[in-house]
Amino acid sequence: KCIKCRQEAVVISGRKLARQIREEARADVEQWVSSGNRRPHLSVVLVGDHAASHSYVLNKTRAAADVGISSETILKPSCISEDELMDLIYKLNTDHRVDGLLVQLPLPDHIDERRICNAVSPGKDVDGFHVVNVGRMCLDQSTMLPATPWGVWEIIKRTGIPTLGKNVVVAGRSKNVGMPIAMLLHTDGRHERPGGDATVTISHRYTPKDQLCQHTRIADIVVAAAGIPNLITADMIKEGAAVIDVGINRVHDPVTGKDRLVGDVDFEGVRQKASFITPVPGGVGPMTVAMLMKNTIKAAKNLLLTPSERIRMVASS
Repeated sequence: KCIKCRQEAVVISGRKLARQIREEARADVEQWVSSGNRRPHLSVVLVGDHAASHSYVLNKTRAAADVGISSETILKPSCISEDELMDLIYKLNTDHRVDGLLVQLPLPDHIDERRICNAVSPGKDVDGFHVVNVGRMCLDQSTMLPATPWGVWEIIKRTGIPTLGKNVVVAGRSKNVGMPIAMLLHTDGRHERPGGDATVTISHRYTPKDQLCQHTRIADIVVAAAGIPNLITADMIKEGAAVIDVGINRVHDPVTGKDRLVGDVDFEGVRQKASFITPVPGGVGPMTVAMLMKNTIKAAKNLLLTPSERIRMVASS
């Protein structure tokens, strides 16, 4: 088949899809408030002066304002002790005005991220990182899904890319991104939290490159979430595959002399062969922020609490 005659991939606009999801969120918030409920509130704890974290948090609070969610950013210096941070989280957990609570990662080295994620009340855990929410996700129960994996899922579903019985490769096994994406895509579509019913292969740093190629060449969907620029190249992709690029890598551009953002996929090469591809930036990033808004609304509505937990919450407020 003449490659020249082939249409290049449809570039999926994450910005456009995210706009659509934010519109749904805005309508949801307005209906919730007009029914006499308090406006949802998101509290973000930001530790230190990590430039990328500050930019991510700004995106989140701007999106919140856009959909009608009130928010606050609580800035703490990187010298804050783990116990001081735990005290702050406890205070926000018990503040009935706070619906959603997230602690922006990464945290300074002297703070145990897992301990902090588990300190956030599961019902307010809009990042979906609490061990109870991770467990519920792994059991296909309804829960607060981590925003980036949920964003990837929504890109696939809303674009109409089929998953049932399809081969998927997820490159990257991080607990916050790679593992949950694999979990969502391989699980049963008939369960409480429906999955994608795909056959999923997870690759990681110890997967030999030639092995990775063998897997990606038969994959209908490749999700790249390894944090390695140019990990996925055109020769690794089956013609007509869908490629979702979750990587965010800052690389130095010798032409402009400036840094620029690239994903894990050689975009220009792969788009000649794939049927769908997401760009970086403008792909998964905006979706992550949009899904976080959906989780904040879920938290505000207390949808995930058991009746006895709900009674306790009402009593404490």
